[in-house]
Amino acid sequence: MFGDMMNMMGKLKETQQKVEDTKKRLDTVLVDESSNDGKLKITLTANRSIKSIEIDDALIQDKEELEDYLILTLNKAIEKATKINETELAAVAKQGMPNIPGMDLFK
Repeated sequence: MFGDMMNMMGKLKETQQKVEDTKKRLDTVLVDESSNDGKLKITLTANRSIKSIEIDDALIQDKEELEDYLILTLNKAIEKATKINETELAAVAKQGMPNIPGMDLFK
């Protein structure tokens, strides 16, 4: 029993390291999003850190329109990045979980 507990602790530590490695890797995964008409382009990492924003000159003329574009496009980009982030981290966490009946937390 003690050996099983030590083995489980070792797997937990290994899983924690894999999660940290995955978080670092997600800093290099880029998510691109643009407005429907292409006037605004945003790139962020899968960890939801903004890397670049490209704004068409036509949007610079109208502050309210630019704000609307930023809100809509940033929200779409963040949603995409969040899905990638959650999927990747859940997959890594699931690999390290012991197989306990009824405890399928990451479907």
